[in-house]
Amino acid sequence: MWNFSQTRPILWISAAILFLIGIALAAGGVWLVTLGGSWYYVIAAAGFILTAILLLLRRPAALLLYAAIVIGTLAWALWEVGWDWWALAPRGGVIILLGIWLALPWVTRRLVPQFGDRPPMFWRGAGLALTLALLIACGTALLSASHAAHAIEGSLPAATAAAAPPAVGTVAGADWRAYGGSARGERYSSLAEITPENAGKLQVAWTYHTGDIRGPNDTTETTYEVTPLKIGDTVYLCTPHDLVIALDAATGKERWRYDPGIKPSLSRQHQTCRGVSYSESPALAASTDCPRRILMPTSDARLIALDPETGKLCTSFADNGSLDLSANMPYWQPGFYYSTSPPVVTANLIIIGGSVNDNVSTSEPSGVIRGYDIATGALIWNWDSGNPDATAPIAAGETYTPNSPNSWSIMSVDESLGLVYVPMGNAPPDQYGANRSANTEKFSSSIVALDISSGRLRWVFQAVHHDLWDMDVPAQPTLVDLTIDGATVPALVQATKQGDIYVLNRQTGAPVLPVREEPAPGGAVEGDHAAPTQPIPALSFKPADLTERDMWGATMFDQLACRIAFRSLRYDGRYTPPSLQGSIIYPGNFGAFNWGGVAVDPVRQMVFAPPDHLAFVSKLIPRANPTTDYVSNGKPGFNENFGAPYAADMHAFLSPVGLPCQQPPWGYVAGADLTTGKTVWMHPNGTVRDLSPIPLPFRMGVPNLGGPIVTAGGVAFLSGTLDYYVRAYDVTNGRQLWESRLPAGGQATPMTYEENGRQFVVVVAGGHGSTGTKAGDSIIAYALPQG
Repeated sequence: MWNFSQTRPILWISAAILFLIGIALAAGGVWLVTLGGSWYYVIAAAGFILTAILLLLRRPAALLLYAAIVIGTLAWALWEVGWDWWALAPRGGVIILLGIWLALPWVTRRLVPQFGDRPPMFWRGAGLALTLALLIACGTALLSASHAAHAIEGSLPAATAAAAPPAVGTVAGADWRAYGGSARGERYSSLAEITPENAGKLQVAWTYHTGDIRGPNDTTETTYEVTPLKIGDTVYLCTPHDLVIALDAATGKERWRYDPGIKPSLSRQHQTCRGVSYSESPALAASTDCPRRILMPTSDARLIALDPETGKLCTSFADNGSLDLSANMPYWQPGFYYSTSPPVVTANLIIIGGSVNDNVSTSEPSGVIRGYDIATGALIWNWDSGNPDATAPIAAGETYTPNSPNSWSIMSVDESLGLVYVPMGNAPPDQYGANRSANTEKFSSSIVALDISSGRLRWVFQAVHHDLWDMDVPAQPTLVDLTIDGATVPALVQATKQGDIYVLNRQTGAPVLPVREEPAPGGAVEGDHAAPTQPIPALSFKPADLTERDMWGATMFDQLACRIAFRSLRYDGRYTPPSLQGSIIYPGNFGAFNWGGVAVDPVRQMVFAPPDHLAFVSKLIPRANPTTDYVSNGKPGFNENFGAPYAADMHAFLSPVGLPCQQPPWGYVAGADLTTGKTVWMHPNGTVRDLSPIPLPFRMGVPNLGGPIVTAGGVAFLSGTLDYYVRAYDVTNGRQLWESRLPAGGQATPMTYEENGRQFVVVVAGGHGSTGTKAGDSIIAYALPQG
């Protein structure tokens, strides 16, 4: 008989909590089972409800039953995820905390043994059973916390014996003369003052504030992504609103600034500048002004030439120093076409692409690539992927092919081979490809090699067939000479959003490391199709396919919600097509790699890579009419796909409390051998200090947006993690050597240079609108102490 009158309030409260948890788990658990998921939550729900009933009856058996829940959960968790602390914690955290509560005297002493024995306590009877269960669970947790579940340990050689030192001028040294260090894009410096032995002594040498701060009228993706240049004794950089600033390289003191008068516009998807370009080509010697030039692409579709000494316009270039990139553009409207990345500069030409607003409509500007005379700004050639053989300058009054694949990222150039290498994006809409032309199918999401002098196509290599996932080739191709089987191979290293790294012969486009075609999921929406196979290179940081047991949360409750979401969405592995029910895209269009790319050490013949593993959801929304906003809040209508049958709802795959639904790590640093394709070491990287409501410095491995650099001293630098730190790593084994707190998000690629015999490392900390990191305007230089 139930004797409620003798049940103490503490038991009522405890039982109510357990009963409510049981009901919640039962509801979610039954839902999950109907979707084909785990039975654990239904079984656990029964245990919680029965424990609550036994507490109301004041029976010590409640503690025995709860001990069984603890041990059963532990066994189930170990079976699902092994000795992985961050995967075990949400499965058992709530259960252990409640178990500790139940084992304390204010609960146990109110329980009445059925046969008159003394009440249980945590050291005797049923209480002891619960205590032992909790000790086993906590001991397992402690052991798992010391287990590096996701690390690969190894060491790269100090140098590859057969590799020759890079030729003078092919890599950065005292100067950092191009976005990627050099026109080859290695992000490597021959400087070696900073080493693994002394990197821990780095300190701030100078700080500069640009004054360009994100404002209320700016688009969401107002971002600091700039990598400065260093030429002579001057550092050059741009800001999100396209201010160009020159600083003293030794002190950070401002020398001049140029303001192109960019007005905020919500029509632009991106308000950013990744960098400026520099030229001191002999072709400029005959110019009436500016024998050296800083070239600045703007977000209102201009290319501006400035005197690096004074910051004044080079009036002999184009129209009084400003080149109009909107010329001959179809469907022109302000804010829908601009360039966010610095152009490639050769002896005689400036070669530039541009960015279009993603997925607004099927009537977008062209993705044409153009080559201009470096001295005058005259158009020399244009490569239009919709009309790829007609590279002669377009006639006045004509327009390029609309809505064609574009190149918004950074190009590389090999003038000895006469080739410029162009990473290509997709044609909008990214998630629906039924009406794409043959040329769009050929050039989307590919690397294209063009003849520098004429713009003619020399070769193309496609990284994604019939791209339905916004898997643009996002990063600058890196050019490096590899020694393979005793022979020198002119290679190109290309990181992609899928986590793949292609190593190609840059002369021919043929793979240097093997690339195989693997079957890919089918079943695109009606009217469309999915490619039957996709290329997979030998060197890849693609994550393992997700399963239900990979679902995660801060607690068992949001983990259960993520399991339900996983079972409710479509997921057939990598390259699952977008769908009406919603599909999990993993890795998502944020990319395993994005514009920051990777860094290559040409001496060690290795790549330093910061891959991200973050799942997204892509859901197609049928468009009943051509004007309604289905997924946006008015103009310009990002992801509405006006003119297509579907809008696209795309977002990170998150739990109800805003955490990723797949378990950590979400970000790594890794080192791989480019001659074999072997990943030698790989470690989770970064903390959740700036991602959680409470600033806890848990090293869970967080996403990164921004690239690394490597140096001849054997040290790599990275600042793009979503916690606010710049870090230094030992290139040989990936060991973290040093970190320094940043005042804002560091979503940019660092650079390094030498001035007055001292090596500096420069980091930009201005934040990134789409990642939600703190905004700022800091340019910070680090160096070893003097003396």
